[in-house]
Amino acid sequence: MKVVIIGGVAGGASAAARLRRLDENAEIVILERSGYVSYANCGLPYYVGGVIADKGKLTLQTPESFRARFAIDVRVRHEAIAIDRAAQTVTVRALDDGRTYAEHYDRLVLSPGAHAIVPNLPGVDSSRLFTLRTVEDAFAVHDAVERIGTRRATVVGGGFIGLEMAENLAERGLDVVLIQRDSHVLPILDEDMAALAHNTLREHGIDLRLNTNVTGFEETEAGISTHLEGQPSIESELVVLSVGVAPDSSLARAAGLELGLRGSIRVDDHMRTNDPFIYAVGDAVESTHAVTGAPALIALAGPANKQGRIAADNICGIDRRFTGSQGSSVLKLFDLTIAATGLTAKAAATAGIDADSVVLSPANHATYYPGSESLVLKVLFERAGARIIGAQAIGGAGVDKRIDVLATAIRAGMDANDLAELDLAYAPPYSSAKDPVNMAGFIIQNIVEGRVRHLDWERALADTESLLLDTRTTGEYQRGTVQESTHIPLDELRERLDEIPRDRRINVFCQSGLRSYIACRILAQHGFDVANVDGGYGFYEQTMLDRRVQTREVGDCGVPA
Repeated sequence: MKVVIIGGVAGGASAAARLRRLDENAEIVILERSGYVSYANCGLPYYVGGVIADKGKLTLQTPESFRARFAIDVRVRHEAIAIDRAAQTVTVRALDDGRTYAEHYDRLVLSPGAHAIVPNLPGVDSSRLFTLRTVEDAFAVHDAVERIGTRRATVVGGGFIGLEMAENLAERGLDVVLIQRDSHVLPILDEDMAALAHNTLREHGIDLRLNTNVTGFEETEAGISTHLEGQPSIESELVVLSVGVAPDSSLARAAGLELGLRGSIRVDDHMRTNDPFIYAVGDAVESTHAVTGAPALIALAGPANKQGRIAADNICGIDRRFTGSQGSSVLKLFDLTIAATGLTAKAAATAGIDADSVVLSPANHATYYPGSESLVLKVLFERAGARIIGAQAIGGAGVDKRIDVLATAIRAGMDANDLAELDLAYAPPYSSAKDPVNMAGFIIQNIVEGRVRHLDWERALADTESLLLDTRTTGEYQRGTVQESTHIPLDELRERLDEIPRDRRINVFCQSGLRSYIACRILAQHGFDVANVDGGYGFYEQTMLDRRVQTREVGDCGVPA
C-alpha cells in the first residue's frame, strides 16, 4: 500500500508516524510545500520575541530524521498542484527547480492546513507587512525587527497569534499598538472575561484600540502607516497582520471533493472525504463541535494530531472515529494564563441553547499556604438540567488545571451535581479541600435548586428599582464602592435588618460573591426578595472600571489572606 500525504506539521506528520507504526511495509510519502515538515507552529511568536533563541528548536522532525526513524520519504519544497482522482495520482511541482511529476497513491491524506487571511485592502503587499503562519514567516518577522531596528510595531487582530505577537514584541522593548475590529479580544472569551485581558495589555504598555477598523496601509520613508476609519493613522516600522485563518482547500475544491463550512473539506467521522481513497485532517477540515453537534472550524494542534492518528488507523483497517472538538485552548499573556473550553455565552445563544453562567474568584490553593493566587472562573451551564457546556478562566497558577478538568467534565456530559462530587487531588500547596471546580458546582446547584437568584453587573446596574447592597467591611467600602449602593457589613446584617426596605428587591454584592451569597441566604430567610451579583466588586472593578485587582495572597472571599 502506498500512502501520499499532502502537508506535514501536525495532522500530516502525525498520520505518517502512526501509519508506519501500524504498517512496516507501507510506502509513505509526505509532500510539504514549505521547507519544514514538522515544526512547532505554536512556538513561532516566542522565536520572534527571543524567548526561543535557537531557531533549530522550532523543528520537531526533519526529512532526515523521518527517514531514519520511520522510513518515510519526506519531500520539502514539493507542492501538490492537482489531484487526478480517477488515476489516483497527484501532480507535484518541485519548487527548487520547477519540474513537475505525477505521484501515484493507493490512499491520499490531505493536510494542507489553513492560510492567514489577508484582507483586500490598499497596501497589503507592503514589504513591511507580515503574517505569521509558517517557520519562514517567523524568520521574516524576526529578521525585520533586527534589520530595521524596529522601535514601534502595529499588530492587527486580537486572536491567539495577535496577542502572542503583541506580547513578544513588547517584551523585546518595542512600542506596540494592537488593533481589534470587535469590542473585545479573543473570541474564545465572553466580553466580560476579555476585559481582564484588556487590563493586562494596557498595564504592560500595549496601546489597545478596540472597535477599530483598518482601511489600508501605506509605506512611508520611516516605515508604514496603518490607516484607520475615523481615526488618525498609526505610524510604525512594521505591521503584523493577524486577522484569522481560512481553510486551505483549493486543491480539494479543484479535485471536486465535497466542501463544507467556509470552504473547508467535508469529512466523515473516519476523516474520509466523499472519495473513499482520500482522507483529510487538520485545520482545513470541517469538524463537529462536541457540545452542539453542529459543523465547526476549530484550528488547533490538538484536534489536528488526533485526526491524523484516526485517519491512519482507518487506512490500516482499524475502526476509529473522531467525535468532535470543543476548542479547549490556553494562552500566556504576560503574567496571566487565559484558558477556555466549550461554548461562550454568545456561542450558546447562537446555537439556541438556553444557558446561564456563574463567575467566581477562588484561590488556586489553600490561602493559609504561602503563594496563593486568585483566579477568575466563569462556568456556563444549560438551564434545563444544569449540564456544563463551557468554561473560561483567567489568572496565574492553576488556571490550565481547572480548564482541563472542566473540559473533561464537558466531554463526559457532566452536570453541576457531578462537578460538586468530583474527587480531585488536594494538598495545601496545590488546591483547597473544596476545589474551584467543586465550588462552581456548588454555586450552580444553589441556583438551579432555587436557593439563590443571581444576576450580572450589567443587569444589576440597570435595575434602578432595586436596592444595591454592599456587604463588605467598612475598610473595603471606604476604598471604593458602586455609586448609589447601601453599605451594611455582612457581620452586622442580622442586627440591621430594619434598615433594609421590604418593598424593593435587594441586589447584594461583596468582593468576590461569597459573602454576598451568605447575606442572600440570611435575607431570603427573613422574607426579603434578594439576588446575588456575580463576581462581586472585584469583577466590577475589572470589567467596568478597567483596572486590575490584587490576586496574590487573597482569600476566596476577596480579602487579603
